[in-house]
Amino acid sequence: MAFHSLPLSHIARNLWARRVTTLLTAGGMALVVYVFATVLMMSEGIRATLVATGHEGNLIVLRKGAGAEINSAITRGQAAQLAALPGVAVDAQGQALVSREPVVLNTLPKRDSGKPSNVTVRGTSATGLALRPQVRLVQGRMFQPGTREIVTGRSVAQGFAGAGLGETLRFAGSEWRVVGVFDAGGSGFDSEIWGDADSMMQAFRRQAYSTVVLRLQHPQDPQAAEALKARIDGDPQLSLEAKPEAQFYAEQSEALAQFIRILGLALSVIFSIGAVVGAMITMFASVASRIGEIGTLRALGFRRRAVLMAFLTESLLLSLVGGVLGLAGAAFMQTVRISTVNFQTFSEIAFRFHFTPGIAAQALLFALAMGVVGGFIPAWRASRMKIVDCLREA
Repeated sequence: MAFHSLPLSHIARNLWARRVTTLLTAGGMALVVYVFATVLMMSEGIRATLVATGHEGNLIVLRKGAGAEINSAITRGQAAQLAALPGVAVDAQGQALVSREPVVLNTLPKRDSGKPSNVTVRGTSATGLALRPQVRLVQGRMFQPGTREIVTGRSVAQGFAGAGLGETLRFAGSEWRVVGVFDAGGSGFDSEIWGDADSMMQAFRRQAYSTVVLRLQHPQDPQAAEALKARIDGDPQLSLEAKPEAQFYAEQSEALAQFIRILGLALSVIFSIGAVVGAMITMFASVASRIGEIGTLRALGFRRRAVLMAFLTESLLLSLVGGVLGLAGAAFMQTVRISTVNFQTFSEIAFRFHFTPGIAAQALLFALAMGVVGGFIPAWRASRMKIVDCLREA
């Protein structure tokens, strides 16, 4: 009588019998999975932070061909034409919900190290605040129009010298007093400084805005949004380009997120070689110590395939333990907030590691792949042993 497979409980007992070796090997795999998952969480965190920056009911308008706000220029006349277009929402007083915004980079020293880093400085208005409902003041008050007052995002206030409530920053030849700190719900605005648009234009000697943000009259109607976008894009006199705000900020994250993902995956593959070798050594040792058992199983009627699958399943269980341990460590990274330079804007952006079910699935599949690669050759060797040789050697 031939048996097709060994019970899973028998395979698990073999791992428990060698629990020290099992934990050491699983620990090596866990480190690789931790690196793999952390890299994906970092990439997803950057993407989620910038996507959350955009509002689904807003269009952002830039100069045609400008890849970022700091490279764009929109004249006052063009901004006035945009505000008069049909399809733009108006407030209770009949004023168009349009925010004309200069955006520049300013270098500030880090609070902990004193090293300089670029920060985005945005000129805006009460309308600009109304267009971003995710932004709320948590300390102080909003800046007064026409003054050298600013409000800072929470990440800027915590990370840069002179950016806290009541402190003073010097840039564009003037001193700017921080009168408020805002929380943008973990979006990219948390890494910005906001001030009055007209005051910013004068201080930086700018004659043109960088962007114009407008609220759609019918944000739930994709045809109306597309019609307004097409009208702006197709006007040769304007020479401007409109994008949904969420799409624009998502595109801003692509270069940096892709770079981190490629670099991290390359490191994970390199580290996984060591983990696979460790798993292979462990499984070869398991085969060598159980030659008599293999011969007995074959004599009892278990086929070669059953022996192969038993050892391969053992390797997969080993890798699964390592994968779960690595994911458990990576999950704690959600509490960490770090910052890096966005390649698209050359400014610093703060973000959190973002853990998703998709990342968990990818990390576990990566762990199981290491288990298959590391366990197949030892399992194949065990399945090809002859019964007589196994019993004689035992």
